Amino acid sequence: MIEKERKLTGCGIAYIKATYNNTIVHITDMAGTTIAKVSGGEVTKHARLKANPTVAMFVAKRAAEKAKDKGIRALYIRISGKGGILAPNPGPGANAAIKSLSREGLKILNITDLTPTPRGGPKPKGGKRGRRV
Repeated sequence: MIEKERKLTGCGIAYIKATYNNTIVHITDMAGTTIAKVSGGEVTKHARLKANPTVAMFVAKRAAEKAKDKGIRALYIRISGKGGILAPNPGPGANAAIKSLSREGLKILNITDLTPTPRGGPKPKGGKRGRRV
């Protein structure tokens, strides 16, 4: 029986989870196999700087180097934040991570924002006239 060798197509997906506490870059191939996963805590020793745009640049740079070694040349980017009422947007590291991935020589094919948005949600506290403080 002849087995076919599995080759990377040179295209991958970068999942950027950018919250207000941390930035995580996870690069997979098109089948979903993990190629590189780097977080802000691996790059900096200061817990307060994990969501910093500067640290996000170093996170993306380290993930891009690992991906380029495996043969990835182009990326689809999917960004997500925490979501909800309190954090409706991705954190401060999202744009810096995308910029750093493109600077490393990876071609960006598409950028999609997957941050969950609330639609209605639970009933607010208080009665008919609202909560009187």
